[in-house]
Amino acid sequence: MSTRMKVAVIGTGHLGQAHARIYASLPQVELVAVCDTNEAAGKAIAEKHNTRFVQNYRELLDVVEAVSVATPTVNHHEITCACLQAGIHVLVEKPIARTLAEADEMIALAASKDLTLQVGHIERFNPGFALMREHIKQPYFFEAHRLGIFTPRSLDIDVVMDLMVHELDIIASLVPSEVAKIDAVGIPILTPQIDLANARVEFANGCVANITASRVSGERMRKLRVFQPNEYYSLDYADQQVLMCRLVPPAPGALRPEIIAQPLAVVQREPLLAEIEAFIDAAQHHTAPIVSGQDGRRALSLAIDVLEKIRTHSAHAGIKLILSN
Repeated sequence: MSTRMKVAVIGTGHLGQAHARIYASLPQVELVAVCDTNEAAGKAIAEKHNTRFVQNYRELLDVVEAVSVATPTVNHHEITCACLQAGIHVLVEKPIARTLAEADEMIALAASKDLTLQVGHIERFNPGFALMREHIKQPYFFEAHRLGIFTPRSLDIDVVMDLMVHELDIIASLVPSEVAKIDAVGIPILTPQIDLANARVEFANGCVANITASRVSGERMRKLRVFQPNEYYSLDYADQQVLMCRLVPPAPGALRPEIIAQPLAVVQREPLLAEIEAFIDAAQHHTAPIVSGQDGRRALSLAIDVLEKIRTHSAHAGIKLILSN
């Protein structure tokens, strides 16, 4: 008998297509189906990967062991809970849900069923970040830019939930302290929702993060800069490159310390492949996922707080917004 885990992908949009491609390439799983409410799009992906197409995800509940949920956020809670209730491990794309109450129900259900619930914060699996985090011991300032060129996808959510949530998750995972204060501004540009936002997050231990996210930029940029005592790190997510700058004591006879810059040796790899392999491994071996439901909830909570600050600031400025939450 085959020991390959039977998997399916629910949602065959931009991300779902990538999930299906990777599952179809893995020897330890069998992609038994893809699902989408758009019959033409779903059938095209199913045919491409020589697998079955279903239009209703409930047809999968008794035939698969694990799924990726790559639907619009509004559907995450319903589909994830139905799968968990049926005994299926779930990798759900970020943000985990629309509300904290939905996230809490998903987390509790996964725990009660002893199932893996992993959240798709893909940058945690970026090899550049994975290497850099080994060096981060005492961060005290972050500067993050996540800028994208406008595309007509993920418009069911604003830029905070779509893009900034990545940096909120990454930074929260590196700072061993609770958030003390958030200030934020944001504006709609090409959509009725927030397309450009900036947040300043202060932690109780004194660390500060400045985060800018835009989905209407003229260029693409995904960079994170981290400062800690005597060291500075610059991560380019897209190129998977990390530059380390270190302050060294002055040489004999020198007046000032010296700054030495050197790139770290990153072994490049597709982050989504690493993410899916980690999910399958956690599901098969009943180990804790690298990005848990609680991690997804924390990022969602921070994003909601950022949106509330934007709402307050915009109200004072007389700007009308349509917010995701």
